[in-house]
Amino acid sequence: MNRRDIFTGDYSRESEHGDMSYENLKFNKNDVFLVTGGAGFIGSNLCEAILNLGYRVRCLDDLSTGKQENVDLFLDHPLYEFVKGDIRDMDTCLKACEGVSYVLNQAAWGSVPRSIEMPLFYEEVNIRGTLNMMEAARQKGVRRFVYASSSSVYGDHPQLPKREGTEGELLSPYALTKRVCEEYGKLYYRLYGLETYGLRYFNVFGRRQNPEGAYAAVIPKFIKQLLNGEQPVIYGDGKQSRDFTYIENVIEANLKACKASCEGAGQAFNIAYGGREFLIDIYHELAKALGRDIEPAFGPERKGDIKHSNADISKARELLGYEAEWSFERGIKEAIEWYMNNL
Repeated sequence: MNRRDIFTGDYSRESEHGDMSYENLKFNKNDVFLVTGGAGFIGSNLCEAILNLGYRVRCLDDLSTGKQENVDLFLDHPLYEFVKGDIRDMDTCLKACEGVSYVLNQAAWGSVPRSIEMPLFYEEVNIRGTLNMMEAARQKGVRRFVYASSSSVYGDHPQLPKREGTEGELLSPYALTKRVCEEYGKLYYRLYGLETYGLRYFNVFGRRQNPEGAYAAVIPKFIKQLLNGEQPVIYGDGKQSRDFTYIENVIEANLKACKASCEGAGQAFNIAYGGREFLIDIYHELAKALGRDIEPAFGPERKGDIKHSNADISKARELLGYEAEWSFERGIKEAIEWYMNNL
């Protein structure tokens, strides 16, 4: 597979189009954003972006997978409020939604392999917890409910690129929880008028993503192990492909969903860059960039994993105004720099 060297060139934080497009979005000065799972990787980045825009943020997290340090970053900010609580508790959800304009629901347990080991727990947190949040948002008059879905809902369907409306058989309890949440999103819009927007994330990576543990995402885990001189393990032959998506694109999608036309309400959207990267290529390029001459070990393929993933993002472009400004190349360079400074 011939690829350009992804670590050459000048990749600054500034968008290729100038200022990042979500920075131009205007909300009411009194709007409050509730970010559930706001102590996690994606949630804390959303909190930071909204605060930087000058709007109020309420973070709800039980710190089961999120980190206290991601809360401490903002505790002194006058527009930030932290609520420690569990989305499985309805009273907590109702209190958290009080006075809220927009809910960005990121709270969930991730990892396909872990969901296979803990299906009942995933049903309880990811399905019931999300349903609690939708119902609380409905009761409290929230303007719009944006929630995290996943590319895993495409299951075993072989089509590339993946397009909304063409899904296969599900391969894991995690994927099932996300599919069910999408169905509830449709119903809550049709039955109750709650404007729901599901965002099917494709392999998000970037700053603050946890590199620790057996279920860590592959990019931060590779970086940490290579920096420590350890031999990473690739499950399968390494020829599986992913549409790795930098965190800034996910921030853009969430905020633009808050301002999008009602035409997209009740629907789900692919959120990705629209590229396709092979895992073995990424590994070797990371090793080269970090100056590590370490060959990976290979393990058995993991149950529930999709072999190839690549997104068609035209629907999100049309209905959300999503631009996916950060390429994989730009994002991975910044991610490496962040981990080298923070690990």
